[in-house]
Amino acid sequence: MSAYWPRGRALLALCLLVATLGAAAQDEPRVGELSYLDRQFMSQQRALVQEMAASNLGRQFNGSRDNDLELLQLLLDRRLVRPEQTRELQAMGVILGDLLAQELDMHWVVYEDQVGRSRALRYRDSDNYLFPITMISRRREVDNRTPVQDIYHKARASIASSRPALPFQ
Repeated sequence: MSAYWPRGRALLALCLLVATLGAAAQDEPRVGELSYLDRQFMSQQRALVQEMAASNLGRQFNGSRDNDLELLQLLLDRRLVRPEQTRELQAMGVILGDLLAQELDMHWVVYEDQVGRSRALRYRDSDNYLFPITMISRRREVDNRTPVQDIYHKARASIASSRPALPFQ
């Protein structure tokens, strides 16, 4: 039996190594393109918020940072969207994300890790991500009233600081 011990130890070590590598691989997030259903759902979310702004404020989201941030804030300040309205709050996060994507050269992706699947913004092909869909909802659901403009600037700064400097500036 002792002749089998070194071989058994080697086999045990190999099994542990494979198990460890497998567990480590599961910890790595998977990033992919938005599916057709993701794009369709996000379009519906944009339309939901657009309709709320048009019918309640007589204004529209137009991709202009100042206009759109003001409209998002008005929806909250006038309590047209309340803390328990997670769907609407997350729809507002899509609008916020579109503004960030436009300004920071980011694009929407699907980010999947051990916690779950999320739609996120990715800076080029880097490991720099933002999760704007929940930036407003997470705060409002716990009665954090941080202004939308502050949320935007904080998110913008977190990516801007990790971007390489452009030459000749």
